Amino acid sequence: MRSLLFVPGDSEKKLDKALASGADALIIDLEDSVSADRKTAAREIALGFLQGPRSDGLRLLVRVNALDTGLTDDDLDAVLPGRPDAIMLPKAAGGASVTHLHAKLSARETITGLPDGGIGIVALATETAASLFTTGTYRDCSSRLAALTWGAEDLSAELGAETNRDATGRFLDPYRLARSLCLAGAAAAGVPAIDTVYVDFRNETGLRRECEEARRDGFTAKMAIHPAQVAVINEVFTPTPDAVAHAERIVAAFAAQPGAGVVGIGGKMYDRPHLARAKVLLAKAGKMP
Repeated sequence: MRSLLFVPGDSEKKLDKALASGADALIIDLEDSVSADRKTAAREIALGFLQGPRSDGLRLLVRVNALDTGLTDDDLDAVLPGRPDAIMLPKAAGGASVTHLHAKLSARETITGLPDGGIGIVALATETAASLFTTGTYRDCSSRLAALTWGAEDLSAELGAETNRDATGRFLDPYRLARSLCLAGAAAAGVPAIDTVYVDFRNETGLRRECEEARRDGFTAKMAIHPAQVAVINEVFTPTPDAVAHAERIVAAFAAQPGAGVVGIGGKMYDRPHLARAKVLLAKAGKMP
């Protein structure tokens, strides 16, 4: 996945429109974008959408309400018959919260006859102050864990901040810390890291810059809040032909010298970490044998 588009779960019109967005995944939202009096309607609409037609390869996720809201069970009971690809867990509090959600999913899969372990979990790992101290606990917490992502909006509210970005649109230090912790936590857990949303959806220049920085640092995808953002996200997170060709040269050089720790290509030296990065890029591009 390169792009994951949030869509309010209570809007049939927006859900239908999102199918043509070009996003690799849609996040059907039952949480922040749905008011309290629309939760029940959103669950019904979300189930209908999950059971409807979709294009090949499109993944459907559902962001449920947080575990401490008392709404999670109703959300799961409503949408699991639609067999979402994954559940997004907001305000996750480390591996223990993912393990908790894993148990809820397993029980419901058994009751409804769904394949055991077929529904993944994507955890929003930095939305509370306390969660920042748990980002290293996701390793081996659940076989369902598919990715970690992070958020700055709820975190800034909890911190009592006036804003989470500076005048140029870049994240301020507390949120850059959260971003880094998410990236490290995902690497430690052996799952992809997904970058957070860019809320200024009309600012394509700022979005592209943030996508490029995220890709550079190791994020594999980015969430979107508007269909207009999807094309840029997909472009940036798709390896370029030049990058693929360079990675192929690195892999070929090491293949030609299996015992080498370092190889030379075009006057530059490349070691085993470069080989690992090259293989990751080729896997993203679908070029690994």
